[in-house]
Amino acid sequence: MKILKTRQSPRKRSIAYRVLSPVLLFLIPSCGFISPGAAQSTPHTEYHNPILWGDYSDPDVIRVGNEYLLVASTFSFMPGIPVLKSTDLLHWTIIGHVFPRLDIDPRYSMIGGNRYGRGAWAPAIRVHAGRYYVYFPTPDEGIFMSSASSPAGPWTPPVAVLAGPGYEDPCPFWDDDGQAYLIHSRVGAGPLILHHMSPDGRTVLDAGTVIERDAKNLPTLEGPKLYKRDGYYYIFAPYGGVSTGAQAVLRSRSIEGPYEVRTVLAQGSTSVNGPHQGGYIETPGGKGWFLHFHSAGAYGRIDYLEPVRWDDGWPVIGKAGSDEVTGEPVSSAPVPVSASSPSNARPATSDEFSRSELGLQWEWNHNPEPTHWSLEERRGFLRLYAMPAHSLQEARNTLTEMGQDPAYSFTVALQLKGLADGQQAGVAMFSERAGSLFITQDHGKRQLHALLDGKAFDGPTITTDLVQLRVTVSHETATYAWSTNEGKTFQTLGTPTPIFFTWWKAARPAIFTFNADEDAQVMGYVDVDWAHYAPLAIAPKM
Repeated sequence: MKILKTRQSPRKRSIAYRVLSPVLLFLIPSCGFISPGAAQSTPHTEYHNPILWGDYSDPDVIRVGNEYLLVASTFSFMPGIPVLKSTDLLHWTIIGHVFPRLDIDPRYSMIGGNRYGRGAWAPAIRVHAGRYYVYFPTPDEGIFMSSASSPAGPWTPPVAVLAGPGYEDPCPFWDDDGQAYLIHSRVGAGPLILHHMSPDGRTVLDAGTVIERDAKNLPTLEGPKLYKRDGYYYIFAPYGGVSTGAQAVLRSRSIEGPYEVRTVLAQGSTSVNGPHQGGYIETPGGKGWFLHFHSAGAYGRIDYLEPVRWDDGWPVIGKAGSDEVTGEPVSSAPVPVSASSPSNARPATSDEFSRSELGLQWEWNHNPEPTHWSLEERRGFLRLYAMPAHSLQEARNTLTEMGQDPAYSFTVALQLKGLADGQQAGVAMFSERAGSLFITQDHGKRQLHALLDGKAFDGPTITTDLVQLRVTVSHETATYAWSTNEGKTFQTLGTPTPIFFTWWKAARPAIFTFNADEDAQVMGYVDVDWAHYAPLAIAPKM
């Protein structure tokens, strides 16, 4: 689909504690290493966890100069693997995605099935010889690599470094002698396997060696991140599962082991369940930090930042726990570096659809069908063409974004003149058990409906061509409302409804259209004037 430059439309407004055996490691921007340095002076300002309420699951992070880069898993959502940037580890903005689509199986385009819960799992980002590399697995097809000269892209098309099903959670490593390695786990978690890799990072050179397997003490071992520090090789690897696990670190003088292991971060006395899976980073002053996820129910896996200190060659993460080696998550801590990002910097959310491209926050539910959406056919609007589907989960070209707050509203303005009989168009909190608010057309008559956790609610006849639909989220519950007077007043439809974590992802705001009549001669379209996202301090009473 050809996209033309547009001008701003004049109408637009707005694991319980354990010590196992040793482990850990670090990275410098160029090749996966970090040099130990003097700790910086303690800032007077504090930050509070979580640092990101968005569902940036399985995060990895590196520092390049004075900037930090973060990547996260996206599963079936496209474009895949967002790249976020920060200058203080606290305030993040999206600067791009690693790939626009995956064409390695027609089911990524919802042809002959779907890939919900599959697709791009936990990625790793590194810099080597001035080039950026991202490695990611798909559980059915293999381990892939993309590279770029700039983290904002463009990124090279993904190439299979290790083809075949059953691989997960890769991380590359270039040693100081130039030798390249790839470490990964297996679907189902564990063991950890190490390969020699070609220096260009494009292919493994052997069948791999198991370097850690301990189903009793390290169940569900996965997500390894490989670093080097003071002559030790360190592997940061979570174990025990998404919502109940802990973070282990493995340490050895040889990259192939044997490794000592310690549990370095666990829930302990806190309410932060399963604190693990993330990346280690150091500031320019040498202060260590660990950025990891926490499983927050329907909000997905949100990101926490923990201070790290070193004791006898081992990292101590977070605050002191019941012993001297296993830390617990902190609720607040001194800021990592002097505030250098704008205090309001955060991932994008709202979109006026007045530019030549979609905002970087948007991700389709699968590979989009490019002939069925447009930003140019009606300038200043996103036009979505309906395709046949039996349900929202089967519909193509559903446009989604992550919620970025514990409470927020998501409102869209829809122009309905293009609707056809059998068509549905609306908003949803998209998941396997999605709630939705939508307009249908039947024999030229439009009506409002809600489908909330399987229960249907019929609303009024819609006689206007313009309608605003809103979903308000708080406490893992969504409330749906509508307006036909340009947002002056809203009325609710249905009842407050739980939202759900499914497909390994949070429920997320979405805009959709499809036609339930697969024999309809005209499928129809809907024009989306704008989408406005607003964080809420507290959930409003509707």
